[in-house]
Amino acid sequence: MEVTLTVNGREHTREIEPRLLLVHLLRDDLGLTGTHWGCDTSNCGACVVWMDELPVKSCTVLAAMAGGRRVRTVEGLEGPSGLDPVQTSFIACHGLQCGFCTPAMLMTARWLLDHDPDPSEDDIREAVSGVTCRCTGYENIVRAIRHAAAGGSP
Repeated sequence: MEVTLTVNGREHTREIEPRLLLVHLLRDDLGLTGTHWGCDTSNCGACVVWMDELPVKSCTVLAAMAGGRRVRTVEGLEGPSGLDPVQTSFIACHGLQCGFCTPAMLMTARWLLDHDPDPSEDDIREAVSGVTCRCTGYENIVRAIRHAAAGGSP
């Protein structure tokens, strides 16, 4: 079947198998390897992308369901003036460890800050609770998101 979707502002048309998952279309067909494939059961959350401005776990979304939709991946997070404040805050506050969950954390954090510019620590922890980080206790991730909320200020 043929599917057309917009990914990071660019329209793509592909011939796909009806059972193809969005995560595989992004990684294997479009070369957007920032979206990670971890568990294939939606438990780890490493595959979070936005579909029509909402975070989704792309390992549980069929690529066919993305037809006619807008998808944003971590590769689309950087803006014309450079890295997104969430990205620079993760760097400044050491909000990443091995990096496997980082793209999903970044996408989740950006969505949160777009909807709540000044989230509490509890709000941040709840927002990122769907993305498992096995390397940290989330302290630096929370710190990085608060740093981004403050405009990148210490």
